[in-house]
This record gives sequence, structure tokens and C-alpha cells, in this order.
Amino acid sequence: MKTGMQQTTGLRQDMRMNPRLYQAMDLLYMPLMDLQQHLKTELETNPFLELEEPEEQIETPESALEKPQEPAQEDEEGEQGWEKIILDGFQVGASRGQFEESEFRDRVQVEKRGLDDHLRDQLQLLDLTPRERLLAEEFIGSIGEDGYLKASLDEIVGGVNKVLEEHHAHLVEGQSDEGGNAGVLVEPFTTAGAEGMLKIIQHLDPPGIGARDLRECLLLQLEDSKQTETLTYRLVRDAFDDLIAHRWSELARRFQLDPRQVQDGADALAKLDPKPGLRFLPADDEYVMPDLVVQKIDGQYKVFLNDNAMPRLRISRVYQEMAGDKKKFVGENREFVTQRLNSASWLIQAIEQRRQTMLKVMNFIVDRQREFFEKGVEFLKPLTLREVADVIHMHESTVSRVTNQKHVQTPRGVFPLKFFFSSSLETTSGEDASARSVKAQIGKLVGEENPGDPLTDSEIQGALKAKGIRIARRTVAKYRDQLSILPARMRKRV
Repeated sequence: MKTGMQQTTGLRQDMRMNPRLYQAMDLLYMPLMDLQQHLKTELETNPFLELEEPEEQIETPESALEKPQEPAQEDEEGEQGWEKIILDGFQVGASRGQFEESEFRDRVQVEKRGLDDHLRDQLQLLDLTPRERLLAEEFIGSIGEDGYLKASLDEIVGGVNKVLEEHHAHLVEGQSDEGGNAGVLVEPFTTAGAEGMLKIIQHLDPPGIGARDLRECLLLQLEDSKQTETLTYRLVRDAFDDLIAHRWSELARRFQLDPRQVQDGADALAKLDPKPGLRFLPADDEYVMPDLVVQKIDGQYKVFLNDNAMPRLRISRVYQEMAGDKKKFVGENREFVTQRLNSASWLIQAIEQRRQTMLKVMNFIVDRQREFFEKGVEFLKPLTLREVADVIHMHESTVSRVTNQKHVQTPRGVFPLKFFFSSSLETTSGEDASARSVKAQIGKLVGEENPGDPLTDSEIQGALKAKGIRIARRTVAKYRDQLSILPARMRKRV
């Protein structure tokens, strides 16, 4: 066996991802607000980019449908012909004032007070000893965001007693170091004492706070509103299992009442809050800015990009003149100019490609789902990413990026683009029905049913079959659960 260095030639196939392709894919994936922030960063870091001045922008209906410019040919060094790029300009076209003053204004998050703060504020108004306050703090720390007590009394007592023991051990150690007498052991808390503190906590606002289960939560709210003498209170206190199972006939016999009276008493529970702590959760400050707009003009649905506030970028004219003379740039300077110029031009092309791709996808969706825009969700047709990709001649992953986290404003409201995609069910006519539209039809059937004789899953299956939709009963049950619709037995009214 001969060892040593050898040089050989060979051919092989490699797949490598161009960094510019990465950039184009990232821009395609970004929602509108993220894209605006990204362009702000690019403007700050690349001197070859600048905003078009307002008087230079030309707004025309056809501008959204213009063909993207072709990339400039690369020179022998593998980079674009940057002199040609400079001369072409790559102008793609809101005003500097709009862009700088409104869209890049950072939102400041304001700290909001939660349930714990609300309860502690009320504790300050109570005449509690330091020992009682320690136990009350342990209770507040054990209350979940929904307002329910998440630990048992024994666990709470054990936790607070451990704090007392650790504090006592620390005192003993300190007094021993100073030569003093050992401290007296503080009397531990008991379960009886914890029950007394729990009653204090449960009288705080909001009503129902500190409950250990739903039944106790409802009772606390009824007691707070002075409804302890009502049928509703008796139903919750004495027959909660039958109540949540909607056993109206059994409850009527038990309380010697008419079944309709029992139902009326149960209906009063709808005014109560089953999770009183959730009202103190911080609001989700998620703002949805639609990337696309669909409008009906002269009987036709037109698609527009909602990019009026988007900056229109171009290559800086100052740098066009500076870079026009290649002799001025040599070595590292020329490499810097070439790299920045290529980056700027490819960014502009990627933005334009993003616009064209989004318009293609949304136009196809509008054509396919025209009945939805005319008649509603019941007429939504099944649609997959692959179908769109095949029609607009793009890869399925590209369509997925276009539709991800994007929203469209339509005459029927604002929807995520993913809303228009759903699986299909076969119909007797051989066509397909969207699963989302089938769910809407199930909801409509239940909404229009006779409360005294609600539709069973089998009857819903039969009603859909009469409309030409083939669906299994278990699928009806699954869709009904997803719509949070109770079974027929629990929907029945007398």
C-alpha cells in the first residue's frame, strides 16, 4: 500500500443554496410588519439603498402587476455587472415621511398588573398580622392564572411551615455565633388555620377567586351576589353532577318542579364566570396588518397588495455616480462597492418577486373560492398547497411560505391565507366539499334545530347526505366536538 499525497480529477453533482436565494425565501416568509422592519435595517446598513422621494413615485393600477425586472448578467468574476445595474437603477416605488414617521415607530410595552398584584393590593387593606400575611401570600402564590387554587391545604400548610422552620434555623445559627440564647420556635400553621385564611381569600375580588373546583367557584359567585335562596344556588350546591349532565327530568322530580323551571334556573349560570382570574391576563397585543386586499369592483374581485406604506427602494443616485467610474475603486474598496451594490440590487429584486408571487397566489385563491366571497363559508371549496403550486408553476414550499402568517382583507372580513386551504370530502356528484364548509353546515343545522328535539349525529349525517355530502357518523361527531357543540342529549330543551 502506497502512502502519500495524490491529486486526482473527477466530476460530481452538488446542491448548494445561494445566499441570495436564502434572502428571497426569508422575504417571502415575512409578514408585512416584519418586512418593514427588515427594510429599515437594510436602509441603515447599506449605503447603496435609498428611499424614493414622494414626487418621484408614480401610482398606477397596473403597477401591482408589472413584470419583475430580470437580474443583470453576471460578469466573469461571478458577480453582477454592477455598472449596468447602476445605470438601470432598479427603482421599485410610500413616501419618506410615511415610512420614517409612522411605520418605524417602535411600540413600547407597558407593564400591566396581573391577578397577583390585584389580590395583594386588597391584602394591604385588611387588618392582618405578619403571621397571617405570610399565610395569605402563600395562598396567593398558589392561585393559578384562571383564579383557581392549584394546591391543597396540606401542601400550602407544609410550604409555609417550611419557611418558618428555615427562618427559625437561621435565627438560631445567628444567635449561636453571637453567643446568645436560642430563639423560641414559632408555632406552626395548622390546616384549620389555613381554612380560615382561605375564606378570607375567597372574599376578595373577583368573586369566585381561590375556588378549588368549578362547583365552589359558582357557589362563591352566587353567594357574593346574594343569590343563596335561589333555585340556581340549590342546583349547584345539591345536584351539581345531574346539573352538568343536563338531567332535567331527574332534577325536576328531585326538586318537585316543572322541567322548564329547572332549565331556567340552570340558564342563570351563564351570567357567571367559570374562570374569574382570566380577566387579569395581559391582553395579547398582536396587531394584524393584512398583506393583501380583495375588493369587488364592477362585479369583479380584484386583488391588491396592501403596501402603500412600504418604502420604495432604489439604488442611491449619489453612489451611482461614484461607482460609475471603476478606476476609482481597486482592491478592497472595489470588493466593498461590488458586494454592497449586488446586495442592494438583489434585495430590490427579491421584494418585487415577493409582490408578484403573493399576487399570483391570491388571484388563484380568489378564482377558486369565488363562491365563498359571494355566498359565505358554506361554499368554501377544498384547496391544497400543491394545487396552487401546480397552477402558478411554483414549488409547494414557496406557496407555503407565501401563505404563512399572511392575512387578507376581504368584503367578508380579514382572514389568514391558511383559512382558504382545507381537506376535502367526497360528494355524491363526484365533486369535493371543503371540510371547513361541512363544519359550517353542521353548525347551521344545529343552530336551526328544534331545541325540544335536537339532531343526533346520525340525523346530521343524513341531512348532509341529502345535500350530497358523504360523511361518516364518527366524522360528524369529531367536527361537532371541534365546533364545541354538545351531544344531542345535552342540547335538549323541554
